Amino acid sequence: QRYCQDVYRGQLASVHSAARNQELQKLARTHTVLAPWIGAVTSCRAGQWESHWEDSSPWNYANWAPIHPIRTVTTCTTLSTRDGLWRSRVCFQLRPFICQY
Repeated sequence: QRYCQDVYRGQLASVHSAARNQELQKLARTHTVLAPWIGAVTSCRAGQWESHWEDSSPWNYANWAPIHPIRTVTTCTTLSTRDGLWRSRVCFQLRPFICQY
């Protein structure tokens, strides 16, 4: 997130529809086989696990893979280039990312 902000003056991508999810999946597939970061974070707030977008936009769409999001530690989210599903990952992994402006 910080690299996206500092270098590109953007935010990690937020996804608000199936069409946008598919568009980003196709875009990512042209650049990498690794699942890139998107801007969803899952964390415990006031005793409740919840997911939110880094850009503070409304949480109105999700495309989680089965058993995700993981609700044991704060996690960031990847978008699979293979199936378009989202998966929780520890946030310090180095991966490609989708930055929006």
